[in-house]
Amino acid sequence: MDDSTLITAAQRGDRQALDQLLRKHQSRIHAVCRRIAGNDADALDAAQEALIAIVKGLPRFDGRSKFSTWVYRIATNACIDELRRRRRQPTPGLPEYEQANPVPMAASTPRDPAETVTARIDIDRGLEQLPQEFRTAVVLRDVAGLNYNEIAEVLDIAPGTVRSRIARGRRQLVDVMNPGNSRNRPEPENRHKQTSR
Repeated sequence: MDDSTLITAAQRGDRQALDQLLRKHQSRIHAVCRRIAGNDADALDAAQEALIAIVKGLPRFDGRSKFSTWVYRIATNACIDELRRRRRQPTPGLPEYEQANPVPMAASTPRDPAETVTARIDIDRGLEQLPQEFRTAVVLRDVAGLNYNEIAEVLDIAPGTVRSRIARGRRQLVDVMNPGNSRNRPEPENRHKQTSR
């Protein structure tokens, strides 16, 4: 069944439809929380809080936004709240394989399981070093696959700010994961001076 059918049934009290709806989105919610939090413990807590918030909020869901956008907003807020509650920086952990719907960040990793785990750990370590606002925007784009307008809705910011955060976050992620390359890159002012001669 599609989301709208399940939502309507769940809003009318159909527990089986609610369970099916939650199961359908659970792995994606956890994948987003895992990347934002940077470790399994916080991700599991945040994903659980998000699922509870979805159940409580479902009767008020009116369909003005896509259900997936609404779900990602709840998951993102639950994850940020969990990190604030823990009052600690995310630490890298061993990521799981996201089974449902391959995502761009996962699709670019090698197929060999050992290489995949190593690549995912490197990505997690890189994401850990990004400022929270950049990390969240990059995860919503590259893990959740949301477009710029959907991310703007989830984070309640302008689409231009989303573009800026994603661009800056990706640039910092590349620099963190390839430190040798960033040292050879001229500063923007130097680049301008070199081209104007």
